[in-house]
Amino acid sequence: MDKTLRGAVEMTAAMTILGSIGLFVVLSGQGAIDVVFWRCAFGALALLVICGAQGLFRAKITWKQLAIAAIGGVAIVVNWAMLFSAYGKASIGVATAVYNTQPFILVAFGALFLGERITANKLGWLAFAFGGVVMIVQAEPGNVDYAGSGYALGIALALGAAFFWAVAALLTKKLTGMPPQLIALIQVCIGILMLAPFVTWNALPQGTTAWGALITLGAVHTGIMYILMYGAVQKLPTYLQGAFSFIYPVVAIFVDYAAFGHQLKPLQLLGAAAIVVSAMGMTFGWRLIRYKAPV
Repeated sequence: MDKTLRGAVEMTAAMTILGSIGLFVVLSGQGAIDVVFWRCAFGALALLVICGAQGLFRAKITWKQLAIAAIGGVAIVVNWAMLFSAYGKASIGVATAVYNTQPFILVAFGALFLGERITANKLGWLAFAFGGVVMIVQAEPGNVDYAGSGYALGIALALGAAFFWAVAALLTKKLTGMPPQLIALIQVCIGILMLAPFVTWNALPQGTTAWGALITLGAVHTGIMYILMYGAVQKLPTYLQGAFSFIYPVVAIFVDYAAFGHQLKPLQLLGAAAIVVSAMGMTFGWRLIRYKAPV
């Protein structure tokens, strides 16, 4: 299979899995820090098994690669904590739609640090996406649970999560050739060390639903999903990674509605659509304005 095609398949699968993550976060019944810690813990167990079975512990890793992966792990953990906190303040659907601004941040990083060119057309799509975020922020929440200042904070947390995701993705591009399973394992281990002092050890999860949700977050949404996503990041150019990100918010909005009945209001749906269309337009090279060649 062609390298780019394989990366496209991996990213599509990863984004589909990622779209259901909010459901399992809510089902766990835990606070954001606790959810991230257990996700890292169970994810580390899954990745240890996978790396051992594939003989990846024999791979040669330099201290520089280890440091880059560790810094990326810090960014990933902060990203998870901010996004999971946003779910409870702005709903899964709204938070995910705003979080989908990550491709634009990644493109900006590509221009700043990798010398990649940003065209006027891409800037136009960025402005269009920003308009979508404004529409989501301005719309009154459709559910009383998300009314008040907490809603605006949820939007801010989702934007912050997108920023740290882009940081982690940029760092991952510097690890080309390093097995993605090992990258993910290093990062979740960093998460365990970071968050262990802050876990509410005196109020551990209760019941099979909570533990089942946390195990799924670790094994599927971390072990399997990050192997797929990091494998795709190493195969795809920066601009093309965002082409598949539109799958994530679509799945998340559907799951939010099907599981919890959280239906986005018309202005919120319009804003979410603007962000998704912008991400697609930018990465597929759609033109906002077509110029006529001089005769």
